[in-house]
Amino acid sequence: MKNSVTLRIAAGLLILAGLSTTTTYGIEPGTKTELLWPNGAPGAKGNDANDKPTMTIYLPAKEKATGSAIVIFPGGGYQRVAIDHEGRQVARWLNDLGIAAFVVDYRHRGRGYGHPAPIQDAQRAIRTVRSRSAEFGIEPNKIGIIGFSAGGHLASTAGTHFNEKFYEPVDKIDGASARPDFMILIYPVISMGPLSHSGSRSALLGGNASQEMVDKLSNEKQVDSNTPPTFLVHATDDKTVPAENSIFFYLACKKAHVPAEMHIWQKGEHGFGLGKSGTPVSRWPALCADWMDKMGLCSK
Repeated sequence: MKNSVTLRIAAGLLILAGLSTTTTYGIEPGTKTELLWPNGAPGAKGNDANDKPTMTIYLPAKEKATGSAIVIFPGGGYQRVAIDHEGRQVARWLNDLGIAAFVVDYRHRGRGYGHPAPIQDAQRAIRTVRSRSAEFGIEPNKIGIIGFSAGGHLASTAGTHFNEKFYEPVDKIDGASARPDFMILIYPVISMGPLSHSGSRSALLGGNASQEMVDKLSNEKQVDSNTPPTFLVHATDDKTVPAENSIFFYLACKKAHVPAEMHIWQKGEHGFGLGKSGTPVSRWPALCADWMDKMGLCSK
């Protein structure tokens, strides 16, 4: 009897090991984590977990679902991913609004990767969600992105460079558009110039980036009339990422006639996520929900 139980457990472990190459259960009930690149990411340096970016799927209750989706890029200075307070917590908030959420654990310098690996993963995530929209119960023209800090730079890169080819197509997923339908940028790094967060810049571009590359990935310089509608949040006393990053992006949107809304609080510093209850910056999720509600994207 003992041997029989042991064999069944071993068989179960083998099945889970096989699933781990493509899909695993998320750490929270009702979630699912998938590899973005089941057959290996472009430019992968190895075959361990550091080389395998993932996307965790959070779907809202069917009775609340609005058909909208948001792909989430947590921050971390392009050296790590703040997967909890800028990822999982955000996904649960979006689900409460009836929005499907997809948290991307992208490659970064802490895993040995700089540009273009993060934007490759971001584009792949957006394309994956759009190409499988029917499966996820969402509308392919209601897919937005949200990014925090360096994840805000990644999001703004996805929102201004969506027509640029950062990798060769590997399957039918890559036939889908990488353009987000709207953007939410929370205390984002935008510029790679003097106002940039130096740690994010060096992690993404290294220490000897050309001026051409710096300008290319200073996303306030890349806004045009095709840039998606954008919602921005920052704090004046942010000493890590100056509020001018959001301000200059907003002004670029205004100049290009891109619909944009910006909220800057006097106090809040950096990295507040959804905002500590009772603080002024904790109002931004409600204001963002109002913004999305006006576009028919959420259920308040």
